Amino acid sequence: MDKSKLIDKLNECLRHEWTGVAQYAQAGFVVAGLWREVYSDKFFDSAKESFGHAKLVGEKIVAMGGVPSVERNPVKQSDDLQELLKMALEFESKAVKVYSEALELAEGDRALIVFLEDILKEEQEGVDELTRILRDPKAVAASIGSSATKVG
Repeated sequence: MDKSKLIDKLNECLRHEWTGVAQYAQAGFVVAGLWREVYSDKFFDSAKESFGHAKLVGEKIVAMGGVPSVERNPVKQSDDLQELLKMALEFESKAVKVYSEALELAEGDRALIVFLEDILKEEQEGVDELTRILRDPKAVAASIGSSATKVG
């Protein structure tokens, strides 16, 4: 296990989580319409989850002798619910990718593998949930006010 490569990868995970805090909070602020209460809470809960992951990963980086990143990646923004959900799915899918890459680098350290697998499991659950939400076009259309429901 190359400790410096692993710390670099964990910092990539951390930057991704910092991005999630901002991106999900922004989505929670701007989501509007009939489904605002449902999705605003969902986005704020996701921001809290990202912060929780950031805290865990930052603490692990320090325990390994590294310095946690304070940087984040660019935040994607929209006020369209379907687009916000698609961006959330993209975000969660990227999280699965970076944590999977970190897992590969943690080979030989069973405790670190379990630590990363626990976070990876939560990220995959996010992918699964968003995939199910986006798979139901009637629910998404209702939540964004589809043109099929408009008169004229």
